[in-house]
Parts: sequence; C-alpha cells; structure tokens
Amino acid sequence: MPQKPQNTTFDKARQHARQTALLQSTLALLEWDQHTKMPAQAAAYRADQITALATQVHARRTDEQFGQWLAELASQTATETENQPPTDTAATVTGLKRQFDRQSKVPPELASALARSASEGQTAWVTARQNNDFAAFRPYLQTIVDLKREEAAAVGFQDHPYDALIDEYEPGMSTSQVSSVVKSLSEALVPLVASIADSSHKPDASILRRDFPIEAQEVFAKEVSAAIGFDYQRGRLDVTAHPFCTEIGPHDCRLTTRYDRSFFNSAFFGTMHEAGHGIYEQGLPTAEYGLPLGSYCSLGIHESQSRLWENLVGRSRSFWEHYFPIAQQYFSQSLSDVKESEFYEAVNCVRPSLIRVEADEATYNLHIAIRFELERDLISDNLPLADLPAAWNEKYQQYLGVASETNADGVLQDVHWSAGLFGYFPTYLLGNLYASQFFEAAERDLGELQSGFSEGHFTPLKTWLNQTVHSQGQRFDGPRLGKHVTGKELSHDQLLAHLKSKYQAIYRL
Repeated sequence: MPQKPQNTTFDKARQHARQTALLQSTLALLEWDQHTKMPAQAAAYRADQITALATQVHARRTDEQFGQWLAELASQTATETENQPPTDTAATVTGLKRQFDRQSKVPPELASALARSASEGQTAWVTARQNNDFAAFRPYLQTIVDLKREEAAAVGFQDHPYDALIDEYEPGMSTSQVSSVVKSLSEALVPLVASIADSSHKPDASILRRDFPIEAQEVFAKEVSAAIGFDYQRGRLDVTAHPFCTEIGPHDCRLTTRYDRSFFNSAFFGTMHEAGHGIYEQGLPTAEYGLPLGSYCSLGIHESQSRLWENLVGRSRSFWEHYFPIAQQYFSQSLSDVKESEFYEAVNCVRPSLIRVEADEATYNLHIAIRFELERDLISDNLPLADLPAAWNEKYQQYLGVASETNADGVLQDVHWSAGLFGYFPTYLLGNLYASQFFEAAERDLGELQSGFSEGHFTPLKTWLNQTVHSQGQRFDGPRLGKHVTGKELSHDQLLAHLKSKYQAIYRL
C-alpha cells in the first residue's frame, strides 16, 4: 500500500509539532537529571543548558509559519459543533492552536527568563530547605513571582491575573471557579474532620513510625507499582528531594520518590501516587506522541489518576487484605505483631499535619486550599513576599490547627513555587474530585472492584482507565472529559460520600 504523501498543511503542522516535542523531551531529561543525578557544581551550567533549549522550544512553538498553518486548519475545522466529540483532526488542530496562541503572547526574552529562574530557583530551594533558610531563597522566589506576573499580563486575563496562570494547567478554569470549589469542599470537610477528632476511637499510627529498611521499601514499592500497571520496561524509579513523574518520550517515563526509614507512608504512597501519573503517561496513544491526542488532558485529570491509585486503591481495605501479608514478609521485624485491620486503620489515620504529601485523604484538600489562597494573593500583589512565612503559619492554624516551627516544613516544603508552577496547586484538589467520580463510573461499568483488589487483580481498572480516559488525550478539556466518562458534572458529592463512608467505619462515627 503506498504511503500517504506528507505534504498537506495538516501533515506539515504535525511534523513541526513532533519535532518540537523531541526538543521538549530532551529538556525534560535535563530537568530530571537535575533533580536526581546531577553533581551540585553543575547547577550553573545546567541553568544555561535549560535556558538555551527552552528558548529553542519557545521559538518553534511560536514560529510564524506554524501559526499560519494552524490558522488555515482552524478555519477548515470551525464548522464542527460544540456538542459533538471532535474528530482526530479537529482535536489536533484545536490543541496545537491553543498552545500556539498562548505561547505567542509570551515574548522570547520572558520565556528564557522564566526557564532560567525556574532552574536557578529549584537549585536554591533544595539548599534553602536543607538549611531551613527562607531568607536565602526569598530573592529567587521574588524573581519568579515578578516574572509570573509579567507572564499573566502578557497572556491576558478577564478578572484576575491568576486566571492566566491556572489556565495553563487547567484550560478554561478561572480563579473564581476554583475559589468556589475550594470553598464548598472545605466547608464540607471541616465538620467531618471535627467529628473524627472528637471520636474516642484512635487508630495506632505509631505502627507506621517503626524501622522500615530502605532497601525493602524500594523493592516492595516497585513490586506494587508494577502490579497496578506501571511498566518498568518503559520507565524507572529514582530518588529525589520532592517526588515527581516526567515523561522523556513515548516509552520512557521516569518516577521519583524519597525514602524515610522511620516512616512507611512517605515512599510507599509517594510511589503509588507517581505510578498513577506514570500509568496515565504510558496509556496515552504512542502514535500521537508530541501531539494533542498523545498528550494528557489537563493536570486536574493527571492528578485524578495519581490520587485514584494512591487513595481509592492503595488505601482501600481490600488492597491491604492482599498486600499486608506480603508487607509483613518484607518488614517482619516491624509488622510481625500487627494485625491487618490495625495497619489499614493506621494508613488511613486522620491527623492534621504540616506536610502535604503525607496528609490523609480527609485533610489533604485543606493543604491545597492554603496554597491556592497564598499564591493567588502573591500574584495579585496582595501578599508581600516577606510576609509569606507568617501568612503560611496563620492559614495552617486556621485550617488545620497546626503551625510549623521551621520553614523547611512550612513555606519551603514544596518544590512548585521554586519551579515557577503558579496555578498548579488547585489541580490537586480538582484531581481528587475527578478521581472519585471516575472510580464510581468504573464500578458502574465493571461491577464491584474491591473483591478483585483483595486478590491482587488491578488490570480491569487499569484497562478501563486506558480505554475511557487515557486514550482520549486532549480530545476534550477536563470538565468535558469528566462528563463524557461519568455522565456527570464535576462535583464534590462523590468524594465526600466516599470519605464519610470510609471514616464513619474507621472512627465508629
């Protein structure tokens, strides 16, 4: 069969985008190495490398000829109606043009400055966190905040400069919408957390603070993440200061985690979380890599996949019915005297805490609410950077009744701001909402899943997610994909029902 000539406008636009993806994936490899393997003295030159490559990527994404191709293609696909699923061609054109339009509004010098500030900021953050020294990090953060304000002004916004930043991660979502979601969910969670605090039944969370050798943690976490569907022939797991997942190519997905010998949850659930991201990346259509149909829908949808595997699977009773006896084999010195029911309650213990990535399901979204409100106020210049540590502790006292004695466990605990990821945090909360609705839809289509989990069977759920969520790429935005899969608008109702059901049983409410 003769091959189709690759000379149409659509073919040329696709080829341009895929060549750009080659550069972007190389940039991702440099950034992964910066966080995992790079010698400390290489930081300055790495910033030069990242800045140079990011500048080239930006130039290709805003190339004038590329924009002309997309404008021509957009006019040809404009007749498609809003109520019909877009064709492959229309979804590809829409996604590429959206990216082009946004990138074109950012001047090249600003794009370069943003890339450099993120590289330098992350290096400075690692040292500042180790030394509990916010003052040393503050100048880097000030530069990043100033540049993000410039970016918001360049991209444009309707009501709030933060609109322009969140739109990069969750297209179409506004500050007012996020504020409404955060408010409604927080108001629903506060009484639940209060009733749990008043319960006379207290799970023994000290079980999780025993000695868990790091070598055994690594083997166990890799075994479980492979069992739920992460393919280690197409990925790997490494150590970093702040866990993340990144894709280097269609068959190269990198997970990272961090180990604490005296705390089980940190590496295990961190790896489950990042494996959920990795399963999504590995489930995207490889033939469309570098194009909208081969790219994740939004970060809210991405977070739904990590939170689904971490919490709705990894913290379920049925999951530990299968894996607790195996965990006892790996950690015989620490778990030999522990019952499965005790361990299940321990990993689901609700306790207001300082560290977001180690928070329980009930309080996690309150951590996100704090970060959202702070970064929104930073971008709008309603919060001076010098006041950020105090504002952080004030909100932690307000929402969770705790306050950090150190900046390392306070305002310096997350890598996001040092990387310039303003607008990212709300997607965690949105991800929790999507995750609960996706899981409900999976059980609607597949039947009850828990009995399968208790026997170590996770493939039906993974396959369902591959077919219903992952295969769509960017055919829809987040809210439309959620409704397409579940038949429902995004709501906190299902998440709240899940949390109430779980914690009423655990805490005898």
